[in-house]
Amino acid sequence: MYVWARLARMALTAKRRGRYRMGEESRLTFRCLPTDIDTNLHLNNARYMMLADVGRIDIFMRAGLLGLARQNGWAPMMGGLQAVYVREIRLWKKFEVVSTVETWEDTQVIGRHRFVLEDGRTAALVMTTAGIYDFGNRSFMQIDEVIGRLGHRITPRPPTEAEKIFMASHGRLRELAKQG
Repeated sequence: MYVWARLARMALTAKRRGRYRMGEESRLTFRCLPTDIDTNLHLNNARYMMLADVGRIDIFMRAGLLGLARQNGWAPMMGGLQAVYVREIRLWKKFEVVSTVETWEDTQVIGRHRFVLEDGRTAALVMTTAGIYDFGNRSFMQIDEVIGRLGHRITPRPPTEAEKIFMASHGRLRELAKQG
């Protein structure tokens, strides 16, 4: 099943999974299909990113962010990601994508997508940074403001050492990209 069908299935079942609350997980189950594999007969690296998108959109929908964004002329936008692969997901095998909002600082949210095999072991981990762009003001929003507009009063936890390293690496790579 191509990613559009998976996205539709996620959207159609979102209400059944309930409202997303900060600190919770989005858990989506998939099976590695022939359209997902590379020449090694396992999930190809691009498909990991697409399925992480589905997990992220599930959080956006269930938290109410997509509706709020449409009403206000905002758009969630990816800043970057880092992926590590530690075990393969073979053809026909079931797995889960467990997505979370880890924390945020200023205008950036740190997310995590863990690809979990049926035996509970992690196959891959994708860390992301994203923000909410306000087209009217032509700038990224403070995440605390977005969280407040969603009706929450939450203080983010401080970034872990791994998250600080990720954000620093992301910032330097972004600067390099802007130079070219």
